[in-house]
Amino acid sequence: MKKNISFFICLLIAGTLSCSSQPQTQSLFNGENLDGWHMDVPPLDEDSTLRDPFIERDGMLVSLGEPRGHLITDEVYSDYRLEVEYRFPGEPGNCGVLVHASTPRALYDMFPQSIEVQMMHEQAGDFWCIVEDISVPNMVERRGPKEEWGITEGEKRRILNLTDGSENPVGEWNTMVIEALDDKVKVWVNGDLVNYGEEATASEGQIAVQAEGAEVEFRKLDLTPISALSDDGAW
Repeated sequence: MKKNISFFICLLIAGTLSCSSQPQTQSLFNGENLDGWHMDVPPLDEDSTLRDPFIERDGMLVSLGEPRGHLITDEVYSDYRLEVEYRFPGEPGNCGVLVHASTPRALYDMFPQSIEVQMMHEQAGDFWCIVEDISVPNMVERRGPKEEWGITEGEKRRILNLTDGSENPVGEWNTMVIEALDDKVKVWVNGDLVNYGEEATASEGQIAVQAEGAEVEFRKLDLTPISALSDDGAW
């Protein structure tokens, strides 16, 4: 009897340790307020009466699009999977998720130093280099002539995604999965692998969402630590 009890205790301890070793997913938005985030909205410097472009509404994080700026996590993250569910509830337009964000207003006195994962309607999954860089296969085809590449104003900073038509119809929810591990960034939209880059010039940083002209609702922003990238068809 004592042996059986000891055996079951060992099983319980092993199970507890196994569960505790599993990566813990956290929601970056608590559904109530903007705790854990801060806004950087340059137009508010000139006119404090302007509305805040980021709000909570019906348990969702909403980017109102104007005035333009960024909502940035207080914490720095590395080696993670970020699952984002978003939609344009009205007229579609521009928005994005920025990974490895650091120095604020590093580009055009607006954009923090980062790598942007584009959410602009019909361009979801493009990379934009914002005073950081990343390499992808077929760089000339997807970025233009090498002598024009760059990471600052006036240079070719856009890297085209791998697919067209991965977004759902306007008004429907989209799922974007971003995995950032070491110097690699991998992106899926609604299950399609839409971009993959290596040799990123940053491997950690804050995460930001944009107000860039169009209203966007976010109902999920879940972050999970990872130690390996998922297979191409995983999401």
